[in-house]
Amino acid sequence: MLTKTQKKELVKELVDKIKRQQSLVFTDISRLNVGEMQKLRRELKKAGIDYKVAKKTLITLALKEAKQDIDIAQISGSLGAAFSYEDPISPAKIIFKFAKVHKNLKIVGGIMENRFLTFEEVEALSRIPSREELLSKLVWSIKGPISGFVNVLGGNIRNLIGVLNAIKNNK
Repeated sequence: MLTKTQKKELVKELVDKIKRQQSLVFTDISRLNVGEMQKLRRELKKAGIDYKVAKKTLITLALKEAKQDIDIAQISGSLGAAFSYEDPISPAKIIFKFAKVHKNLKIVGGIMENRFLTFEEVEALSRIPSREELLSKLVWSIKGPISGFVNVLGGNIRNLIGVLNAIKNNK
């Protein structure tokens, strides 16, 4: 059981995390065992994502102090929160990937741009390609027409050489 000062410190820490976050994903961890919880924390930590477990009342207090008008009272179960400070999509991707393997983890919502996200919206976020994938697609879309143009120009030269070789062979 946390003392009053520990709770105040936890709320203060949560307020700081909420103010700095680009996205936040809430999970119901009530059915996870300790081993699964440790695996989830490790995977999130590798991606630079903070994961904090706290009571809903403390999270609600932190949201109010951070001036976020978001009501999480309707969320059931024990709550874990994944805070992302750099990539807003990565917590949704990692948690959904983890939830596919570990059926006990349940995603219950999230926050992005000071707006509460439903499960469906968090799921849609998880399907968005990563920044690296989008950049590679951009490079390929830029490179595609250029390589096609080079091939067309090369084809004309090849055809010209073929015609000249045919004329040479006939003479």
